[in-house]
Amino acid sequence: MLLKLHRVSKNYQIGDTTIRALDDVSLSVEEGEFLAIMGPSGSGKSTFLQVASILAEPSHGEIFLSDKEVSSYNEVERAHLRNKAVGFIFQSFNLLARTSAIENVMLPLFYAGYGADSAEAREKAKLMLERVGLGDRLANTPAQLSGGQQQRVAIARALINDPAIIFADEPTGNLDSKSGEDIKRILSELNEEGKTIIMVTHEEDVAAIAKRQIVFRDGKILSDSATTKAAAPPKAKRKGKR
Repeated sequence: MLLKLHRVSKNYQIGDTTIRALDDVSLSVEEGEFLAIMGPSGSGKSTFLQVASILAEPSHGEIFLSDKEVSSYNEVERAHLRNKAVGFIFQSFNLLARTSAIENVMLPLFYAGYGADSAEAREKAKLMLERVGLGDRLANTPAQLSGGQQQRVAIARALINDPAIIFADEPTGNLDSKSGEDIKRILSELNEEGKTIIMVTHEEDVAAIAKRQIVFRDGKILSDSATTKAAAPPKAKRKGKR
């Protein structure tokens, strides 16, 4: 089991009112799965992503990552774990504005102990950018890239430390339809290569690329179902000349 949440709740205090954003949620994720997390605004899906990815600490319950109980980690321990084992893709890209694409991708490597001028880190970042089709954009800053290109830089950054699991928060939310299709294709390819992906989205066509769809409502899991994709019809065989 790669990721397991056991009876996890998350409360927020607003004045004298306690808001339970997650309510006794239990969920298991196997290596290689692709989950789409759906639900209306306020359903708990974004809070789930924050807690499951160790960005936020649960109020109650336990979280296991690769069979290690991590919900009791302190902030330093959680930060180290996130950098080592978790990749993030955000709707707003979260790139450093005055920094080149290759340096944005290299950033997690600095926290992993690589030096700022490390040739190995630069080569790894270059390969990741080539992987997402941006091998000719290494020196461009975010302002010199389209939204779709910025999201591909963010995907390359998420992949740089070879994480056990990738969390994507509305990865196509700020993109035009063509760029969104490109991101959907890349995510599908990554999953086919064995990457585990948990993606929050409110778009049904984006959720359709996942192999499992989970719907939240009022902080609870309303439904959890595998998707069934129709197999493509076999290609007709060409008859050779006799």
